[in-house]
Amino acid sequence: PNQYTEQEAKKLGVVGWVKNTSQGTVTGQVQGPEEKVNEMKSWLTKVGSPSSRIDKTNFSNEKEISKLDFSDFNTRY
Repeated sequence: PNQYTEQEAKKLGVVGWVKNTSQGTVTGQVQGPEEKVNEMKSWLTKVGSPSSRIDKTNFSNEKEISKLDFSDFNTRY
């Protein structure tokens, strides 16, 4: 399912990672221009991958950064 998240992130031009947890949730980090990060947050909240069910989303540790820590967006295992 994370392939859809990767596709959306690459389409928007944000970088970071996503990972499924053992609790059946998804965690990750997104970096990029604020408006693009907000678009990604909206997608994660409202759309998600076709097989997912979104009960709630929680965004934390939001801050401005001077440079990106990642060069692309990928899935961690």
